[in-house]
Amino acid sequence: MSPDHPPGLDLDRLRVLLDRERPGLVTGPLSGRLIEGGRSNLTYAVTDGTARWVVRRPPLGHVLATAHDMRREHRVISALHPTDVPVPRPVLLCEDEEVLGAPFYVMEFVDGTPYRTSEQLAPLGPERTRAAVLNLVDTLVGLHAVDPAEVGLADFGRPEGFLDRQLRRWAKQLDASRNRDLAGIDELHATLGRELPRSPAPTVVHGDYRLDNVLIGGEGDEIRAILDWEMSTLGDPLTDLGLLVMYSSPLGMPDSPVSTTAQAPGHPAPAELVERYAARSGRDVSTVAWYTAFAWFKLAVILEGIHYRYTLGQTVGRGFDRIGDLVPVFIEHGLTTLQKG
Repeated sequence: MSPDHPPGLDLDRLRVLLDRERPGLVTGPLSGRLIEGGRSNLTYAVTDGTARWVVRRPPLGHVLATAHDMRREHRVISALHPTDVPVPRPVLLCEDEEVLGAPFYVMEFVDGTPYRTSEQLAPLGPERTRAAVLNLVDTLVGLHAVDPAEVGLADFGRPEGFLDRQLRRWAKQLDASRNRDLAGIDELHATLGRELPRSPAPTVVHGDYRLDNVLIGGEGDEIRAILDWEMSTLGDPLTDLGLLVMYSSPLGMPDSPVSTTAQAPGHPAPAELVERYAARSGRDVSTVAWYTAFAWFKLAVILEGIHYRYTLGQTVGRGFDRIGDLVPVFIEHGLTTLQKG
């Protein structure tokens, strides 16, 4: 397979589809490349030499259609595009598996940088780093201010019992990859279950909101697009805030294969992010410790799943040999967060 024809992307078939559905859009031969860094779905940058687009499709050999629902992702960005929430412009959704072997969608390419680590943020300097992270909070407030019914997303999820379902879902996920004793994880799960907060009014929830799922660019380092909507739904907006707080907290582990951006000079402290969200959204954030602890629990389960598959030889990746050591750290952070409240 040539670099211009990466696995999972048949550019000839894509060109035929685009010429039929969007005549005149493509003006030259297409070339494409896989964009590295995606956690689950495959993302490709495609160009005709003049314009650029992005193609999103499920991983090769995917089994769980519900886990890689292209229609949902396309639907949410199509609904949000006319609002002030920054998302790429959708081009088309294709559910005909004859074209690329799986459903996929095409959207416009947005220029910008996803900052994944403190080291990547460091060249921005303290002031720009601080502004970028605070802007992340403001953009989240903007997302949560969208009325789902007004943008056609009233039926995008089942908000009733959302937190209880989430907790059960991740406990089930944990049971599926249990092959060693993990001190404290059952206590963390049980405590989260006992102290389930009362959710505010439901909003569109991103589900994986953090700095490396947005593109930052332009003179003012503005957020040009929020990406990776595969976990989006209607639910409790404070789950997005809790995850953002978790990713803004120092892990206390040098050379960790999973990084937060907390150590970058100028990065605001988690408490400031929570205060800013509360002030700008008007929501009661007094239970944010629960949501943050839930984020630590969820990530512990995800990392344990990767560790489990790695030990079975079912997955490979940079740093996967050290992922198992991280899980107790995430559990400890979750328990400490709940104790401190």
